[in-house]
Amino acid sequence: MQNDTLRPPATRIAGVGSALPARVLTNADLAAMVDTSDEWIVSRTGIEERRIAADGECTSDLAERAARAALGDAGLTPDDIDLIVLATATPDNTFPSTAVSVQHRLGITRGAAFDVAAVCSGFVFAMTTADALIAQGLAKRALVIGAETFSRILDWEDRTTCVLFGDGAGAVVLEAAEGAGTDKPRGLIAACLRSDGAHKDKLYVDGGPSSTQTVGHLRMRGQEVFRFAVSATVDVVEDVFAKAEMSADDIDWFVPHQANKRIIDSSAKKLGIAPEKVILTVQKHGNTSAASIPLALAAAAEDGRIKRGDVVLLEAMGGGFTWGAVLVRW
Repeated sequence: MQNDTLRPPATRIAGVGSALPARVLTNADLAAMVDTSDEWIVSRTGIEERRIAADGECTSDLAERAARAALGDAGLTPDDIDLIVLATATPDNTFPSTAVSVQHRLGITRGAAFDVAAVCSGFVFAMTTADALIAQGLAKRALVIGAETFSRILDWEDRTTCVLFGDGAGAVVLEAAEGAGTDKPRGLIAACLRSDGAHKDKLYVDGGPSSTQTVGHLRMRGQEVFRFAVSATVDVVEDVFAKAEMSADDIDWFVPHQANKRIIDSSAKKLGIAPEKVILTVQKHGNTSAASIPLALAAAAEDGRIKRGDVVLLEAMGGGFTWGAVLVRW
């Protein structure tokens, strides 16, 4: 499947927020659990620590906190929202969607709320979905959330996967863009979404209600995922650059999916993106799947790196395989 878009920006990011569990799991902690070491993990992934949800702390809890933080950053209240698109591979329940739980907790009784399942690409898919719905007049303001509790689907005896992932949530508020029709309007500039189910068995969970009637555990063929991730990143980013008539020189920040520092470094090098433009949080968060991009966005916005008018490139690849990129002017 291929789905690419380019049009004058219809939505802009009005606010951003994040939420992380309190518990920190370091590489030293993991070395006491499985046959691994800090040196082994850092040299292969760049990860130093990750956050792990507490007992009873669900994906919806993290999502709600991130949503409230994004609303606060935007100077808005839940009453201003009429759409929630929540990206997750670790929902609270098989159904209903985690998005409706967040909607209820926020006290929102109008509009729509639903989940998007595209794993690590979920936030990019959710952003483009919300953007399209706003552009069509089906919503005015949206909360786009990426939230995960991947610790619940890890095999903690598999050192090749349990060292990689963490829990967390990030959110943005999308609303109609200001300055549409001007030379440099704020908002989404171009997007590219792709998927190919032929790669399903390279990154998946070995359970599900229809197949095994169990939750299952995450399974991954790491080297194959690594190789595909770099080529997929280059593929969608070059497509977005072509549609926007831009290049790596035109962006201020690159905010990739935070899966592995080696993948990020290789992708940036192939794309000609200077290292100082790359936002990195993988060392502190690990791979938080659909939450990784909004968590990185929130960190860079909060510390002042990303500023109004900056051109920001978002990119991700996840199980399925799914992959995509979004170019946005902050």
